[in-house]
Amino acid sequence: MFQKFKKSEILILLLVVALIFTSEYFYIVLKDPQRAIFIGLWPPTILGFLIFLNLKLKK
Repeated sequence: MFQKFKKSEILILLLVVALIFTSEYFYIVLKDPQRAIFIGLWPPTILGFLIFLNLKLKK
């Protein structure tokens, strides 16, 4: 299944998952919702950028 992905894409996906867990940690454990929201907005941005680059490289 993961043979279709490049190593850089897998690394970015792992980074996104780590950022989601970091955001949850800030929200639940440290009770800092503003920082959690700030960090929680990074994963969709990173994934959107990854999708954009993949679309540009395929054309």
